[in-house]
Formats: sequence, C-alpha cells, structure tokens
Amino acid sequence: MIQAKLAAHGMACFAYEQTKGKGQRGKTWNSEKAANIILSVILNTSFLQLHQQFYLSAAIALAVHDFFSKYAGTETKIKWPNDIYWRDRKAGGILIETKVASNQETMDGRRLTVGSRQITPWPWAVAGMGININQTVFAKSIKNPVSLKQITGKDFDSAALAKELCSFIEKRFFQLQKGNFKKLLKEYNRQLFKLNEKVKLKKANIVFNCFIKGVNEMGELLVDGYSQDSFVWGEIEWVL
Repeated sequence: MIQAKLAAHGMACFAYEQTKGKGQRGKTWNSEKAANIILSVILNTSFLQLHQQFYLSAAIALAVHDFFSKYAGTETKIKWPNDIYWRDRKAGGILIETKVASNQETMDGRRLTVGSRQITPWPWAVAGMGININQTVFAKSIKNPVSLKQITGKDFDSAALAKELCSFIEKRFFQLQKGNFKKLLKEYNRQLFKLNEKVKLKKANIVFNCFIKGVNEMGELLVDGYSQDSFVWGEIEWVL
C-alpha cells in the first residue's frame, strides 16, 4: 500500500491468521489462528532524523508494554531491543521496517537529493506486532512463551484488544511527534528487562556475565562487568 501510494498514517492491518510471520534477525513468528494479536500499523516518520530511529522503536515498545501491563501487571517488561516479556517468558515481539534511501542518494540536512528532486530519508515505517493473547499451546521450538490467557486465566477478544492497542500507540506516537525523546528514553529504561541485574549474554561463541545498566539514545545496550560496555542490536544474544 505504501509503494502504491495508498497508505495513510495510522492505518492498521489486523490478521486473524498468519502463515509467514517475520521475526527479528530473520526468525519466524508463529501464531495460532484467531488466537492472538497480529497487527501492522503504518506510521508517517518524515519528521524524524535518521539518527533518531531508536526513539520510534522505544515509543512502539512502550505502547505495547502499556497495553500488556494493563492486563498482566507490573511484571511486564521490555527486553532490549523491543520484545515484551512477562517475568522470564516472551509475550510478544515487535518488528519495525523502514525504507531508507540508497547510498547513491546524498543527504543535505533533513532531506535527500536524488538528481534534482528532494525526498525525506524515511517517510514511512511499518510497525509489526505479534502478541500472545489466547494461545496456550506453543511449538517446542519457541522458547519460554506466555500468553495473556495463561497469565490471567481469562479469554479475550483479540480483535477488540488490537483496537485498544492502537490507542496506546497513538498516545506514545504523539510523544514522539512532540519531540519528547528524553522522556521516552527514560520511561523505556524504567521498564527495561533485567535492569541492574546480572545476566548472561553471548557474542559470537563467547558467553559472558554482565549487569544490564540501560539503553542509550542510539539504542545501544549498556552493560557493566565486561570488557565491552555497549552493544548494538544484532551484536549479542541473550542466554536465558
């Protein structure tokens, strides 16, 4: 729809069934038919600079956290960079896709020059969210999953909850539009999974212990107790 110029900011697409779900780092996202929230929201990101991409990720992660914690409580956390965890179990995942201009295009301040034309560097983003709602049986390949039904013992209308989730996204995106970046980052860090706790991480073939200290404005994970004190997304894996 974006490519066909039919997209509008805030347009949300909900699926009852998904057969080729995409996850982080090329992984798949599996979901039982009509049981969960499978949602993609189109967002106009033309007001953001390229170096501010993490704030978009933080805003969406906070929105999903706000929504899920309303039902599951304060044990809901954001696992860096943007998974939703309840205790030590995964309740949801987020994948944000953007189209950034190619290397042949030159950037001048906020805009890119392509020949004689000027375009914004990434005018659109699609925030994809998969959240476990009513599913109670998961594939063995999925590590430590949990659903809202397992937490609360209740059944939910996943489509109605998806609409409610959109209202949380709208509130957090408004903060982003207003430029409240420091507040978003502060709240993101407040809800960070394993903050100030000792964890195991893996880089290449090396497994090491460290303490999670937070995330900076570039989206780097900050740690203490290891020879390297920050990591970019994709550089490490959690060992849970």
